[in-house]
Amino acid sequence: MPGFIRRVVTGHDKSGKAIVISDGLAPVVKTNPIRPGYRGTDIWKTNAAPAPITADEPDPTLGPRTLHPAPQGTVIRITELAPETEELRNLSADKVRSVFAAAGAEAASTFKPGARHPLMHRTETIDYAVVLEGEITLVLDDEDVVLKAGDVVIQRGNNHSWSNRSDKMCRMLYVLIDGRFDPELAALFDSDAGH
Repeated sequence: MPGFIRRVVTGHDKSGKAIVISDGLAPVVKTNPIRPGYRGTDIWKTNAAPAPITADEPDPTLGPRTLHPAPQGTVIRITELAPETEELRNLSADKVRSVFAAAGAEAASTFKPGARHPLMHRTETIDYAVVLEGEITLVLDDEDVVLKAGDVVIQRGNNHSWSNRSDKMCRMLYVLIDGRFDPELAALFDSDAGH
């Protein structure tokens, strides 16, 4: 599927001068038939910290999609979320697994029957989430936060979901940074999973 975000990638020529390596639509857009109106594209990824800066680097966004970055890596992603349908709010456990499997992150799902939202999930990342346009509801374990264009969320490995309860498309920018849960905090997640 063709991209929907213009991406300009810079680099260096053989003498070290700054140049544009590519300028065009980001090459890969991911969709999911179980989640109509969802389009997401990874703009760039890194796989180490510090990230190596080389003269030639293949496009790191090609290949299988993963929800979270590589160890010590980052992902910058832009997504569009259509207004949520009744069908999406009532996904079965099998369909939820399919949505997360398509994103390469089946283990991120924290789905439970009767949960506040079927697409609740947790990743071991720090995420900077920026609402570029529209409105979205951040669904947490016990509360909702309505966000509008210009709002920024610092997501710190929390269990959450995104729910577009408006009547317009929402466009979001995410920067995901690989993280590690404190062992005491991780133990709380493990004990919660048993209930």
